[in-house]
Amino acid sequence: MQGRPSLAGRSLLLVLPPTGGMGGGGSALRVCADHRGGINWLSLSPDGQRLLTGSEDGTARLWSTADGQCCALLQGHESYVTFCQLEDEAAFTCSADCTIRKWDVLTGQCLQVFRGHTSIVNRILVANNQLFSSSYDRTARAWSVDKGQVSREFRGHRNCVLTLAYSAPWDLPGAPCVEEAVAGGLLVTGSTDGTAKVWQVASGCCHQTLRGHTGAVLCLVLDTPSHTAFTGSTDATIRAWDILSGEQLRVFREHQGSVICLELVNQHVYSGSADRTVKCWLADTGERVRTFAAHRHSVSALKYHAGTLFTGSGDARARAFDAQSGALQKVFRGHAFIINCIQVGAPARPLGPLGAPG
Repeated sequence: MQGRPSLAGRSLLLVLPPTGGMGGGGSALRVCADHRGGINWLSLSPDGQRLLTGSEDGTARLWSTADGQCCALLQGHESYVTFCQLEDEAAFTCSADCTIRKWDVLTGQCLQVFRGHTSIVNRILVANNQLFSSSYDRTARAWSVDKGQVSREFRGHRNCVLTLAYSAPWDLPGAPCVEEAVAGGLLVTGSTDGTAKVWQVASGCCHQTLRGHTGAVLCLVLDTPSHTAFTGSTDATIRAWDILSGEQLRVFREHQGSVICLELVNQHVYSGSADRTVKCWLADTGERVRTFAAHRHSVSALKYHAGTLFTGSGDARARAFDAQSGALQKVFRGHAFIINCIQVGAPARPLGPLGAPG
């Protein structure tokens, strides 16, 4: 199996307790150490009962969130797993082996292999009975979830396509001038070529190219009611765009390093940056509301849950902040390397992976 060099022989998954009161540190409830390489992504099932992890070791694993036991080992990829998504009845993984796989969540059997990309598949998104993917081959693709066949190819980016988001047709305006164009929904992609693009899923045509960033677009989130996309870039800015008209609405400029991750909650945009801070902004004005500044390295992961903002950092710490006041509530220690992803399951237990343990 082809893979990347790993810092250690196996990796850990920490299941951390609720934040409780203010102050203090957090300790691991369970340490799951079955993977033999760093964990690149986590996905929690809609009912919160299962967790899917994708690893540098080329496998994915399904875990019970109740007892931390591994329920299924998903083997078949020929290189490291870059991303994963867990649905009620199926798990989806993508890999540096250029493929996407669909798995039975009960048996761990591979149900479908999606072939067509010619380089590393970075991200996948399952929505509206379709599977969307982005790749280093400069394309995004739409697939039939049931048949495993490509239904659309989205070509036009001049470099790697990193991130993507989907707006369903029922979330978009029904005016006659746009109804036909958005009949299949809109796919938004971000690329290292410095642009984001909006694609008509039904036709595969580029609807808008969002130009303005001077660096790679690393992350994006959609506010579907206002058909607004927020993009974060290595140029240290966040930009808001109307995905129907392509108009740049506003620029958020206070970060001093690359914007690595974004979270949109209750008309607030949270941004994690290489400048070691998280900032909170008003989505509709771009005003910076507060700065969360307790990290010792880049902020690599964000998750908001019930008034608490959880962050993961290159300093191998997860932190819990009161989202309204900005006060640091807890620091969770135990990882040895960068935290790539955080998921929160009831009752507010943040689940954090790392690159590899010491």
